[in-house]
Amino acid sequence: MSSDQKLTLDPDYARAIAPYASYVPPVPTDASSLREQNDWVIEAVMSHFPCPARSRVAETELSYKSADGTQLKLHRFTPPPTSSPPPSGSPCVLYLHGGGFVSGSVSSFRKDIIRYAVETGLTFYAPTYRLSPEAPFPKPLEDAYAALEYLRDNAEEQKIDPKRIAVMGTSAGGGLAAGLALKARDNKFEPAIKKLVLIYPMLDDRTRIGEDHPLNEHLTWTNKKNEIGWEAYLGGAGARTAGSPDVSVYAAPARADDLSGLPPTYLDVGGLDLFKDEVNAFGGKLLAGKVDVEFHLYPGVPHAWEWLGHECPVTKKAVQNRVAILQKL
Repeated sequence: MSSDQKLTLDPDYARAIAPYASYVPPVPTDASSLREQNDWVIEAVMSHFPCPARSRVAETELSYKSADGTQLKLHRFTPPPTSSPPPSGSPCVLYLHGGGFVSGSVSSFRKDIIRYAVETGLTFYAPTYRLSPEAPFPKPLEDAYAALEYLRDNAEEQKIDPKRIAVMGTSAGGGLAAGLALKARDNKFEPAIKKLVLIYPMLDDRTRIGEDHPLNEHLTWTNKKNEIGWEAYLGGAGARTAGSPDVSVYAAPARADDLSGLPPTYLDVGGLDLFKDEVNAFGGKLLAGKVDVEFHLYPGVPHAWEWLGHECPVTKKAVQNRVAILQKL
């Protein structure tokens, strides 16, 4: 795309963010400053985020161990039952929150999780995976994998059907979800993951755009933030750095050439998202691997647009599509 081409915001989204147009966030310099900025933004935005009455969802805190023995929390969000669970157990969703690998938490994404639990009628499980750079790859992925193992091994106690577990992730959580699916495939994890739901996932450490690219004007997740997030995540993997040739496909799933054998996959991304091209390319690789794919590109909106544009028609359509795919479990 040439630098003289104009990209435009979705009109409804543009109106939604107009009150915040004058805010220019400081440029983060390292993982610490990016975490501070992300957590502040998430908390501020989520304070205005609509959510079904929390009393309708029961939240329970479970404990499990990661591969290195670290004790972690697994939060269970159970919506009101609409019928008796089948003898084989009910489907459920393993949800991995976003935050660029360096920030975010189950607590900060709680409203998002509750919304989907209520609208789908499914129980959601959200692990408190460790953040980077304190816990670089592969630790966060191992935390997610151990949570999946916990659900399988405790399916009877949890009243879930281990053959109907979906893995859902947003942003960096989407990258973790894709890496988890690749690892589960290669390890011949049984029962196989039923569905993979990737919401504007962070898949490729090599993603960059030029300084004169028209997309820069609309980015909420920038080149600099992306670089910091990936460097933090990859920092412990044998001193690998973002863009180097030896990055694991489990860390950066876009590097995988063969995606055959992955679960049926849902992908969505905004047309003004830094991740647009990598998500589109990942969808193409899934199709080449004969994986069932549902892909939605939403024009005129950036990364994580629904946080401020939660009343926009494009957001309502995206949520409707995500709910519909999960209800097919």
